[in-house]
Amino acid sequence: MIRIFIAALIAVAVSSAGTWFLIQFLTDRSLGQPIHDDVPEGHMKKAGTPTMGGIAIVLAAVVSYFISGYYRGIYTVRGILVIGAIAGAGLVGFLDDYIKVRNERNVGLNKRAKMVGLLTVAILFAVLVVTQTEQHTQLSFTRFDNFSWGELGQLGWAIWAVFLITGFSNGVNLTDGLDGLAAGAGIFAFSAFVVVGFWTFRHPEVYDLVVGQQPFGLDLAVIAAAMVGALAGFLWWNTSPAKIFMGDTGSLAIGTGLACLALTTNTALLLPIVGALFVTETVSVMLQVGSFRLFGGKRIFRMAPIHHHFELGGWPEVTVIVRFWMMSAACSAAGIGLFYRDFLVVTGSLS
Repeated sequence: MIRIFIAALIAVAVSSAGTWFLIQFLTDRSLGQPIHDDVPEGHMKKAGTPTMGGIAIVLAAVVSYFISGYYRGIYTVRGILVIGAIAGAGLVGFLDDYIKVRNERNVGLNKRAKMVGLLTVAILFAVLVVTQTEQHTQLSFTRFDNFSWGELGQLGWAIWAVFLITGFSNGVNLTDGLDGLAAGAGIFAFSAFVVVGFWTFRHPEVYDLVVGQQPFGLDLAVIAAAMVGALAGFLWWNTSPAKIFMGDTGSLAIGTGLACLALTTNTALLLPIVGALFVTETVSVMLQVGSFRLFGGKRIFRMAPIHHHFELGGWPEVTVIVRFWMMSAACSAAGIGLFYRDFLVVTGSLS
C-alpha cells in the first residue's frame, strides 16, 4: 500500500515542477500551440499557449513507477509493458506536437503516420503481453472468467487490445479541447484502476492475478496511482485559464495507459463505463461525421466533439469542464461499484 502512496507523491512533485519548467522553457522560446480554425471563436485567444505539457506527465509517471519499485524491490513484466506503452504513445504524441510548434500551424504528423505510430505501440504491447505473460484471453468485464463464452485466443485478444488502445488514445485526444478537461477526467478514471489493481492484489484467489509469486495487481495499481499524481501535478497549471496544454504527448499517453490497465487487469469491458466521457466524445464525432455525410450536410450537434456543442449553446467553458468532470467522477464511481458488486457475488457475500 505504501508503494502506491510513494508513487503518487513522487509523480505529483515531478509533474508540477516539470510542468513549471516547461512553461518557462517554451515561453522563452515562443513555442506555443497553434489553434485550429474549426473551434469556437473564444478559443482563438489561447493561441500561443505553451504545449507539449504531456512530457511532464509521462516523465513523472515513469520516474515515480521505477523509484517506488526500487524502494520495494518489485517490478513485474506486465507493469513494465504498461509503463512502456504509456511512454511509447507519449513519444508518438510528442512528434506530432513538435511538428506543430515547429511549423507554427495546427497540423503535425499526418493521419497515416500518427496511426502507424500508435499501431506500432499497440501491436508491440499486445504481442509482448500474450507471449511474455500468462495473460487470460477471455473477453472480460470485472474478472477474467466472468465472460467465459468470450474466449478470444491469443490472436483475437491481441487484435482486441490494439483496437482498445488506439480507440481510447484517440478518445482522450478528442476530449482534450478545454482547459483541464482531459486531465481532470483522467484523474477520476485512473483512480478507479488504483482501486481495481489494489483489490485484485489483495484477493488473488478471486482474480487470478498472481503468476509465480509476483502480485502484479499491485504493480498495476502503482502505475495508475503514478498517473493520478502526474495528472494532478499537471492540472495545477492546466486548469482554466491554462498556462500550458498537454498536447498529443499527454492525451495519447493517457488513453493508452487506461486501455493497457484495463486489458492487464482483465476489466476491458468495464473501461467504457469508467472512461464514459472519452467514449461519449468519440461517439459525438462519429455521429456528427456520419450525419453530415449521409444526410446532405446536416449536423446533429452545433459542433463536435460534444463539449463544443455546449459551449456554442451558451455554457461558459468552466461550466462545461466542471459538469463533464462530475460526469466522469460518477461513471468512475459506477465502475468501481460494479467491480465490487461482482466481487461480493463471486465470494458469496451477495447472492
